[in-house]
Amino acid sequence: MKTLLQQLAAFHSWANQRFTEAILSLPEDLLQKEVASSFPSIHLTLLHMWNAENIWWQRLKLVENISPLAENFKGNTKDVVQGLLQQNRMWEEWINTSSEMSLEHVFKYHNTKREPFKQPTYQMLLHVFNHGTYHRGQLVTMLRQLGHTKIPATDFIVWTRKQFKP
Repeated sequence: MKTLLQQLAAFHSWANQRFTEAILSLPEDLLQKEVASSFPSIHLTLLHMWNAENIWWQRLKLVENISPLAENFKGNTKDVVQGLLQQNRMWEEWINTSSEMSLEHVFKYHNTKREPFKQPTYQMLLHVFNHGTYHRGQLVTMLRQLGHTKIPATDFIVWTRKQFKP
């Protein structure tokens, strides 16, 4: 399981890095422009991605009073991307130094509605990486709605082909 989670964490970082490089090549006003999606702009979608990962990080670290960073965030999209990519590296480092037992450890947390839950750490990690893939898909659609078609491929198979060349 650890090897799979290490691969997913590395893929997640790679995909976000690759995707956000393309995004940051665009003007900030385009990234703030309203587009129909779960979140009203590329900037806010990226902020949601970082915020969600940061909340899960705080839960993993057993922080009692979770502090959503998006509530008071005032930075631009470059700042969001830097925060998201730093959070991605933190997942990678944590998984790389974790034991199999810590990945299977069941931890308790409360969701945003203050409902209590318990689940193994590896399930939370799978959710975090899947959540990123989901929103990268939304960002592709948003970019296309804004007329931007130079979008890098970030499928898992593209990453594996680069990592495991015969």
